[in-house]
Amino acid sequence: MRALTVRPGEPKSLRVAELPDPEPRAGELLVRGLALGVCGTDKEIVAGDYGWAPPGEERLVLGHESLGRVLRAPAGSGFGEGDLVAGVVRRPDPVPCGACAHGEFDMCRNGRYTERGIKEHHGYGSELWTVEADYAARLDPSLERVGVLLEPTTVVAKAWEQIERIGDRSWFEPRRVLVTGAGPIGLLAALIGSQRGLDVHVLDRVTQGPKPRLVAELGATYHHEAADVVAARVQPDVVVEATGAGSVVYDVVEHTAAYGIVCLTGVSAAGRRIAVDFGAVNRELVLANDVVFGSVNANLRHYRLAAAALTRADPGWLERLITRRVPLQRAEEAFTAGDGDVKVVVTLSEDG
Repeated sequence: MRALTVRPGEPKSLRVAELPDPEPRAGELLVRGLALGVCGTDKEIVAGDYGWAPPGEERLVLGHESLGRVLRAPAGSGFGEGDLVAGVVRRPDPVPCGACAHGEFDMCRNGRYTERGIKEHHGYGSELWTVEADYAARLDPSLERVGVLLEPTTVVAKAWEQIERIGDRSWFEPRRVLVTGAGPIGLLAALIGSQRGLDVHVLDRVTQGPKPRLVAELGATYHHEAADVVAARVQPDVVVEATGAGSVVYDVVEHTAAYGIVCLTGVSAAGRRIAVDFGAVNRELVLANDVVFGSVNANLRHYRLAAAALTRADPGWLERLITRRVPLQRAEEAFTAGDGDVKVVVTLSEDG
């Protein structure tokens, strides 16, 4: 089989390699890969900035945003031939910590987790892959063209779940949400916000291309002014921050409505410094009962929530979110940004 591989820590090591077909172990599904989503984490691994190969190996099979079709499933697994599935990314640490022991491995406390296609565990970027039945998520057959969006949707499904749990510390009836960043994570966060019946606002820098239209099709409002201006005007009850830009984070924290919740999903680049008056931030948080928290990854519960959200969504809108599909033999092209890119997908088979 062919697989998309990289040597972690070595720039320009991305290549499509011939590897032996995988043999499923007891309790595992054998899956034909259909499609693989490409995100910022993948680009960091390809650039040599991130990633770990499995112990004793030099190369890592890339890919954590998966979609495939079951070829073979063990009896009693709940899966059958032809099922559309995605593989869960993270595996709990072997110790395990308290969170992992309770199935909340997205909240691992000791960092000993592994991740498919990222950390010490081969990913889903191959024509064939295996996955434990307990770490496979079934998708509705109608999602064949867009089910590769499941993993990024799990990230925002978790974010919204955490927002609700924090809000439930007291009376909570949010009306306005501001999403900063109109990449895949931001747009999927806006999708779930619109499904919740909220007044959704999305902020991004671009004024051309598909992003403004995708936001409008959700019934949401698109903004491209400075973050402080937009946040001050919208006065959001909830902010989902998906840019990782320090100045944007500061501006939205400063301008939420009272009792506001800011969820940070974007990872900031190191080395960029901005002057911040932490005394003013502290005063704002305390006097307004505000909350700022970070959220990353997802557990099995969030995969179910994400699958339900995608099933409820307009399939045409989801299809338009995928702006470029690149065949496996030309996978390198997927790691170079193109004009108007939102989500780029590598197709692993002819029907992917």
